[in-house]
Amino acid sequence: MSTTIKHRNTNIVTLEQGESIAQQCRPGDIALVQDGDGWWTNFVGQNGKVDSYDAPFETYNKALWTAKAAAEFEAE
Repeated sequence: MSTTIKHRNTNIVTLEQGESIAQQCRPGDIALVQDGDGWWTNFVGQNGKVDSYDAPFETYNKALWTAKAAAEFEAE
């Protein structure tokens, strides 16, 4: 089951194995997804399009702090 942290009015959703961004997230959310390469930080756009950085982070904490920084920037 996914977990959600609200930071500066942005939902940061951590997905578990097998969960999809489309089913768990809404536009404006940031989704953290783990795969074999690491943790991906995904940004859900207004039309449902998902963008992410070009490389995953090595740890969950690095991905989470990056998501929080993006939420801070968006809140300004």
